[in-house]
Amino acid sequence: MYLAFDPGITPRGGGLPGLGVLKTVVSSINLAGLVAVVGALAVSLGVWAWGHHTGGHQAEANGKKGAVVAAGAALGLGAANGIVAFFSALGSQVQ
Repeated sequence: MYLAFDPGITPRGGGLPGLGVLKTVVSSINLAGLVAVVGALAVSLGVWAWGHHTGGHQAEANGKKGAVVAAGAALGLGAANGIVAFFSALGSQVQ
């Protein structure tokens, strides 16, 4: 006995016009995000070093936090495609 109706829908490449353009736009957004993260990391490391050498404990702590957040953002942006692919494959196994 089935509890729900299976609509039989699966993702298919090439089904929508402009899909290639959308992929290019999303890739460009990802690249811009990575470039911004490099800048944020450089600034955060500079604040961390400046705070350390001047005895500014608050600036040092903020620089550390910024560096960790930038590293996490880089990890997330770099792994975005793999994370989506992993959970998509996992979701397709649900019966």
